[in-house]
Amino acid sequence: MFMRMNLKALTAATLLALTLPMTSAFAALQVGEKAPDFKLDAALAGKSTTFSLQQALQKGPVVLYFFPAAFSAGCTLEAHDFAEATDEFNKQGATVIGVTAGNTDQIAKFSQLECRDKFTVAADPGAKVATEYKNTLEMKGKTYSDRTSYVIAPDGKILLSYTDKNPDAHIQKAMDAVKKYRQANPA
Repeated sequence: MFMRMNLKALTAATLLALTLPMTSAFAALQVGEKAPDFKLDAALAGKSTTFSLQQALQKGPVVLYFFPAAFSAGCTLEAHDFAEATDEFNKQGATVIGVTAGNTDQIAKFSQLECRDKFTVAADPGAKVATEYKNTLEMKGKTYSDRTSYVIAPDGKILLSYTDKNPDAHIQKAMDAVKKYRQANPA
């Protein structure tokens, strides 16, 4: 429903994954663990802003997804899919935030073009927040955020922790977790 397969992008992402040595440095935080609080410089619709997890959780669950780098094939595909699903996440009372440690200087443009002005994208220079969430990867001697999606309940507990290099299932798994939360906690 939220997935649009782009064979060229998928092929490019697959080739990139096969040619670059990547190693995950940690195992992602797990369901039931407390999500580390953070505040990061961000962009929404190309405009600078600040994202605070604590403030977002006051409104409802947060869909926090980490991605390696803006404008890479898989990350662009995932951003498009999250953009398509953002209205439905909002109807469920959830906030979507994308976070990257890669090419953080491009988040404003990425938020506008690939996230289609639908949700906030935050810069994580040095992968500090990704490290707290235990989802980093090493590529060519640099540390990036691994492709991991979390759904965090307003009390700060992790409801979903899903890591997969392939972006295809992230949106549906996050949506399922948000809907399950909403069924148990009607607004």
